[in-house]
Amino acid sequence: SRQQRPRPRDTSPSQLESVTSRHSNMPTVDVLRDRLYAMLEEKYTVEEFEDLCFEFGIELDDVTSEKEMKEKQQGKEAAEGLSEAVIYKIEIPANRYDLLCVEGIASALRIFLGKDQRPEFKVTTPPADKILKMTVKKETESVRPFVVCAVLRDITFDQARYESFIDLQDKLHTNICRQRTLVAIGTHDLDTLTPPFTYEALPPKDIRFVPLSEDQEFTGETLFPYYKTKENCKLKPFLKIIEDSPVYPVIYDSKRVVCSLPPIINGEHSKIRLDTKNVLIECTATDLTKAKIVLNTVIAMFSRYCSDPFSVESVQVSYETKKPAPTSFPKLEFTKFETNAAFINSRIGIDIPASKMASLLTRMSLPAKVTDEKKGTLEVLAPPTRSDILHPCDIMEDVAIAYGYNQIEKKVPETFTVAAQQPLNKFTELLRGMLAQAGYMEVLTFALCSHAEIFSNIRKEDNKKTAVTLANPRVEGFTIVRTHLLPGLLKTVAESTSYPKPIRIFEVSDVVYLDDETETGARNERHLCALWCDTRSGLENIQSCLRRIMDMNGVKWAKKQGDKGYRLKESKNPTFFEGRRADVLIDDKVVGTIGIVHPEVLKSFNIKAPCSALEIEIECLCDRMQQKLR
Repeated sequence: SRQQRPRPRDTSPSQLESVTSRHSNMPTVDVLRDRLYAMLEEKYTVEEFEDLCFEFGIELDDVTSEKEMKEKQQGKEAAEGLSEAVIYKIEIPANRYDLLCVEGIASALRIFLGKDQRPEFKVTTPPADKILKMTVKKETESVRPFVVCAVLRDITFDQARYESFIDLQDKLHTNICRQRTLVAIGTHDLDTLTPPFTYEALPPKDIRFVPLSEDQEFTGETLFPYYKTKENCKLKPFLKIIEDSPVYPVIYDSKRVVCSLPPIINGEHSKIRLDTKNVLIECTATDLTKAKIVLNTVIAMFSRYCSDPFSVESVQVSYETKKPAPTSFPKLEFTKFETNAAFINSRIGIDIPASKMASLLTRMSLPAKVTDEKKGTLEVLAPPTRSDILHPCDIMEDVAIAYGYNQIEKKVPETFTVAAQQPLNKFTELLRGMLAQAGYMEVLTFALCSHAEIFSNIRKEDNKKTAVTLANPRVEGFTIVRTHLLPGLLKTVAESTSYPKPIRIFEVSDVVYLDDETETGARNERHLCALWCDTRSGLENIQSCLRRIMDMNGVKWAKKQGDKGYRLKESKNPTFFEGRRADVLIDDKVVGTIGIVHPEVLKSFNIKAPCSALEIEIECLCDRMQQKLR
């Protein structure tokens, strides 16, 4: 759901960045300021553009440049010679796929400002003997059963348009396509191919082609190992989608030229260049509805550059199984909704006539008209670019945005509800209180850190399967999401050399791990870490802390393997000193480690006093408490 967060007039871009980064996980689109202003045919100050974005329901997250971003990531030397052209980082709602490129943002803002009417899309269908055809073989049903296609004729690219065209596909792959698992987009220079096309599924050894940006031929069998070992290969995360399938999906033209191996890579033969005039767009998918949305979005954004603006040529898709029947794509259809002004007014908390409401919706690219003045009935048309409109509640939200959330009168809710903490959060608060009473001081450290801090500095190796790495880190020291709390506590001790000994600190926070089983590819895990620093190791003190935690949660000592409770077992964790380290087990499951921190680890953090530490995962303790309460 889209939200507008009220902000004071004097909020600066840097302050705005710190606010939005904490509150949002929405897509961010980088656009060149001068190109955006040229498309809007108007110039703004930063504050004026912030206000415009805020009124429209998007946010200006940052003002930067290519040089500045590189300098933050890799230092001044790496940034030499890069462009200083101003870049706006604009944060958009996650369900507004039509705003994932500068073309979409500019078009929507022009309509919002009243400079343009919504575009009229035209689908041209050639005669039956000339229409391009795509035949889907039945073997694809087992791996990736759907495909939709369209052609952009006589399109004109320049460097900026070309880069935006590629970037939109990347953004869609990350967003609605769910990292290509639901939909994968392929775009081709149609003039290099010979229709008709077939969409097949073949054994990997039978597929031969030259992949995009390569100069040698591969088979499906040899391509995947090559990508796995290729340095900095961005395709590695997608290989798992079809790697274990006995057949790989592949698109051929009539001369058996490979157009693409979805969802991995296109062929070099049909690569799009700046002088490409006719573009074939194909979207293979496991979800037909999502495929249609993606195809419509690409068409809507870039058909404006055709000689006949906003026109697209259809392609006939037929299935060998004859289910579904042969269908032409794209389907650039409007979806009709009927709603009531009284309903929308009551939900938002305003009182405006239906005619005013229709005007507001039209500004939001939702053409609307009043069909019954007395009843306040509205007919609203959602264009093919607004796939986020699924219900009158979505229409209500756009009315609220266009009206202005800050203009809505604040009222005390008529209905009150009783809130309660999540069990894990409540358990966390109890642990914090208990540790504070035991004489430990709580610290809060950054969730982001450097690669060295969670690997080499604590004597661990990076297997590339554990930590979440940021694609575009803002600063060199914050490039990876922590997988342990201990490095943060060690950094705190290193910065507290003047603090009297012993130093007793703790933190209860989340760490993050890569996890292929989750939809996002990562999972959070709540950890507790306590550290004792003194002139001597203090292992007995940190061990008493562990016992206190277990006693307070009713977890008894387990005398032997198989008994319920907690026990210690010799550990091989390299962060801790050999012979002075142990794994913590609860019900025979390893949940953490306790021990004296290794001298090499202390040296890497510039700590001269010995330290003992404990780090455990606490969700299992919370689950035990919940079971006792049931």
